[in-house]
Amino acid sequence: MSIEAKLQQLGITLPSPPPPGGVYTPVVVVDRMGYVSGQVPYGPDGKLIVGRVGSDLTEEEGAAAARVVALTMLATIKASLGSLDRVKRIVKVLGMVNCTADFQRHPAVMNGFSNTMVEIFGEAGKAARSAVGMGSLPYNVPVEVEAILELY
Repeated sequence: MSIEAKLQQLGITLPSPPPPGGVYTPVVVVDRMGYVSGQVPYGPDGKLIVGRVGSDLTEEEGAAAARVVALTMLATIKASLGSLDRVKRIVKVLGMVNCTADFQRHPAVMNGFSNTMVEIFGEAGKAARSAVGMGSLPYNVPVEVEAILELY
């Protein structure tokens, strides 16, 4: 089943890919590897989801924002590569969580991203992963994620 068909089966509509927020390329392809620049959560209304996990947002709200990042990233990948069917597997993910100093459940927040990728790509969506806390992120977003992909 194609990824587009899988998205349709799951009732998932990808957002419009956001424009780059600086001087960089959203996806760089070298040989059969795709390197995806950090993606942030643009909600369905096109506005950024903002807030710090542990004070402004709960762990569950952070995980929901991480799911939005996954969908934003897929939109960016599709726009850059022409088709999500070019993705063979998600290899490595770095998840950065904007959180209070005492917040310790970064992996639980990042599960919102990872669970989404597994839901869509199956086992090929289960990547090596780091989940770290940050003192701040651009525009006060709760989550930023970058990824490395293996491509067909």
